[in-house]
Amino acid sequence: MKALSREGALLALLAFGNFIVGMGAFVVIGIVTPIAEGLEVSQASAGIVLTSYAAAYALLSPLGAAITGTFARRTVLVSAMALFLLGSMASALSSDIFMLAASRVVVALGAAIFTPIAAGVAVAVSPPERRGKALATVFGGVTLAQVAGVPLGAWMAYRFGWESTFWAVAVLAALGVIVLFFAIPRNVRFQAAALAQTWAAIKDMRTMFAIAFTATFITAGYIVFTFFGPLIEASVGTNPEARTGLLILYGIGAVAGNYAGGILADRIGGKNTLIILCAGQAILMPLFSIVPLPVFIFAALVGVWPAFGWSFMAPQQSRLASLAPEAISLVLALNAAMIYVGIALGSAAGAFILEWKGLAALGVSGGLAMLLALGHLLLSGRTQTSHHART
Repeated sequence: MKALSREGALLALLAFGNFIVGMGAFVVIGIVTPIAEGLEVSQASAGIVLTSYAAAYALLSPLGAAITGTFARRTVLVSAMALFLLGSMASALSSDIFMLAASRVVVALGAAIFTPIAAGVAVAVSPPERRGKALATVFGGVTLAQVAGVPLGAWMAYRFGWESTFWAVAVLAALGVIVLFFAIPRNVRFQAAALAQTWAAIKDMRTMFAIAFTATFITAGYIVFTFFGPLIEASVGTNPEARTGLLILYGIGAVAGNYAGGILADRIGGKNTLIILCAGQAILMPLFSIVPLPVFIFAALVGVWPAFGWSFMAPQQSRLASLAPEAISLVLALNAAMIYVGIALGSAAGAFILEWKGLAALGVSGGLAMLLALGHLLLSGRTQTSHHART
C-alpha cells in the first residue's frame, strides 16, 4: 500500500510538471493576436513564435535525452524546469519578435528534456500492468493545461497584455523547480540512452517507423484541429458564450479520453487501442465537412472527437516502451519530437486544403489522412513481427 502511495505521489508531481510545460508551450496558440499587436508585427510574423518552439522541440528532444543520460533523474527534471523558467522569463522580457522567438527555443529545450524523462520515470516506477494508466496520469498534466491553463493564459493576455501570460508561466515554473527539488526521491532511476544508443536507434528503421506513427496520427488530427475555431463559428456563429461552452466541452472530452487511453492500453494492449482510435477518428472527422451542422449534433461531435484524439499518447508510449525497453528515455524523446513534426505537417496541410478547397474539405481530408495513419500502424506491426521472427 505504501509503495502504491509513493508511486501515486510521484506520478502526481510529474503531472504537475507537465501541466506547467503544457501551459507554457501551448498558451501561445491563444495569444498570437496580442503578441502581434504588442510587438507591432503581422499575425503571420507572430507565427514564428510557434514555429521556433515546435522546430526546437523536435530537434532537441532526442539530443537532450542522450546528453542527460548519465545524470540523476531528479537533477535532470529540476534542471529542465529551471531552463523552462529562464526561457519563460526571457519571453516576458522580449522587446521584439526575434528575441521572443529565441526565448522560445530555451523554453523548448526545457520542455524537450522534461516531458520524455517524466514519461520514462512513470514507466520505471510502475509495473507493466499499470504502465498505461501511469503514463496517462503523467501526460494528463498536459491535457489539463489545454483545458484550464491555455484559456486562463489567453484571458490574461487580452486583459493585462501578452507579457503577463509568460510571467504567470514563469511563476508556475519557479514553483515547479522548488516542489520537484524537494519532493522527487533521489533514487528514482531508469536506464537512459547514451549518444551511441541515439545514433543506433535512429538507424533502426523498425523502431523509427513505429515512432513515426505518432507524426502520422498527429498530422491527420491537426488538419482539422488547426482550424477548430472557424469550424465552431461555421456551425454556432460567433457568440462568445457558445464558443466558450464548446471549448470547455472539448476539454472535458480530452481529459476523459486521456485516461481512457491509459486504461485501454493496460487491458487490451497499446496496438489494439491505437487501431480503435484511428478507426474512430476516421469516422468522426469527415462529419466536420458537413458545414454547418445542427448545434446539438455539432456539440456532441465536439465532445466525442477529442476523446479519440487525446487517448493516443498513453497507448503509443506504452507500445514504444515495450518495443525498446533498453532505451526508454530515448524512444520517448523521439516520440515527443514526432508530436511537433505532426503539428507542423498537419497545420501546413490544413492551411493548404483550406486555401484550395475551403473549410468544408478539412474534415474529409483529416479522415482520409487518418486512414493512412491506420495503414502505417498496421504495417508497423507487421514490421515488428517480421523482425522478431528473424531474431
